[in-house]
Amino acid sequence: MNRAAFFDVDGTLVEKPSLERRFFSALRHEGKTSLRNYFAWLAEAARLAPSGLTCMLQGNKAYLRGIRPTGLRANRVANGAPFFPEAVECVARHVANGERIVLVTGTLEFLAEQIAQKLRTELAKRNVPPEIHVCATRLEEEGGRWTGCVLGQPMFGRAKAIAIWWFAEKWKLNLAECAAYGNSALDQWMLASVGKPVAVNPDEALRQVAQRPPWKIVQWRRKAPDKLRNPKMVPERAR
Repeated sequence: MNRAAFFDVDGTLVEKPSLERRFFSALRHEGKTSLRNYFAWLAEAARLAPSGLTCMLQGNKAYLRGIRPTGLRANRVANGAPFFPEAVECVARHVANGERIVLVTGTLEFLAEQIAQKLRTELAKRNVPPEIHVCATRLEEEGGRWTGCVLGQPMFGRAKAIAIWWFAEKWKLNLAECAAYGNSALDQWMLASVGKPVAVNPDEALRQVAQRPPWKIVQWRRKAPDKLRNPKMVPERAR
């Protein structure tokens, strides 16, 4: 079957804050970062500033300069990022239809791989054997440490659309029959690349874009605990 479904991760498959923000917090907690990392980030931000705020924020990984990737507990970051239940069900439907799944995300590649593995585990519980691929931001290493530089292009904005076209060429996909899911205005090019775009929990800028074609808009939320879904168990003040 020449179809695939492309998913953003942060805010689309999993709840915010983003995986990278969670990872940065974990690095701080483990004492892996120093003032040198902050200064490196500021210097790189100044260098990228002429390219715009988005490039300055999304493409700047200088805060990771000098850190060894080995020994980092990235799986804890992924495990602490809950999926939206509707997202898992949506992926399961695409897999059941014989479609490939591709995570197209600006997060760091090793974090995206952890999310992909976590998603495979969730789908295995439903007896749905998934084929999940990852297209994410890759980091350069030198001497066993990150340099703070990105290999190729950071995976955001138009780069996501280019990635989808690459997969389409590789797999001979009919993009008119493919779906894509994203939550941010930075995902609009990815969504416009396919015939079945879906804006998930869209920010205001993406909502405005999605209303013009129009694209499908959905709201995915984490389910509340059972005791809170039962009105008899909710305190009167909370109703």
